Amino acid sequence: MRLLTILLFIVLSVAALLLPWLIKDTEVETPEQSVTAHLPAIPEVPVQRDLPDFMSITDVTEKKEEFFRFLLPLVEAENIRILHDRAYLKAIHERFKSNELTEADKKRIADWIEYYRLEDDIAIDENLFGLLKRRIDIIPEMMVLVQAANESGWGTSRFSRQGLNLFGQWCYSKGCGLVPNQRDDDGRHEVAQFDSVNASVKSYMRNINTHGAYLDLRLLREQKRLDNEDILARDLITGLSSYSERGEEYIDELRAMIRINRPIVKRVSEELNTPEVPQPE
Repeated sequence: MRLLTILLFIVLSVAALLLPWLIKDTEVETPEQSVTAHLPAIPEVPVQRDLPDFMSITDVTEKKEEFFRFLLPLVEAENIRILHDRAYLKAIHERFKSNELTEADKKRIADWIEYYRLEDDIAIDENLFGLLKRRIDIIPEMMVLVQAANESGWGTSRFSRQGLNLFGQWCYSKGCGLVPNQRDDDGRHEVAQFDSVNASVKSYMRNINTHGAYLDLRLLREQKRLDNEDILARDLITGLSSYSERGEEYIDELRAMIRINRPIVKRVSEELNTPEVPQPE
């Protein structure tokens, strides 16, 4: 009897040790997770509160590589975050059509209305969902990267070094940023100052997705969606003529920058093994 008890104890002990290896992971997927299951997880990128010393890099190709290597993960992380929001928007729209909106859905819609600068009293209807789908969408990474390079002088301008502002964004309340040296005496704009480069990227993408000056860009992107075409930088930059006083000359310059720097961005992306940003549905 004693021997049997000992054997039974040994068998149970071995079984306890092996059990975690024998049982498969059976975590239950929540409704929230199922909405974004087809998307990459939102990358956790460090908060960048300083720029690398791009001014000290004298080799042009090396400077470009370092600039793209620094900025690309932040751009892709923000685009993937937008894709997650777009997936939730699609799911909420389906519940709206079935008259099954939850309080959580209404709260998320209210947050989007505020973030994407729509009228506070706008009704929750098909028109609202159309407006949100037009605004909650990705910005092609090449467009973001070449604009940042162009506006910041590859991360060497005063505004990028002192204000972490890579896109030349303005603000209009006194003390909100840095005063341009060549501002007219009656001018009141300043160049916005950010706490992090991440915040600068996020603000730029919000600006493109909300400001009336870039409605043509959003309409073009929306039509690409309807035609099941990819959203490419070379197409969308035509909607940036209001971004600079140089107009079409600015567009031509960005187009040339895309053509010249695309191989470098591709090489850096492969090196970093950054998650590919899928085309939204």
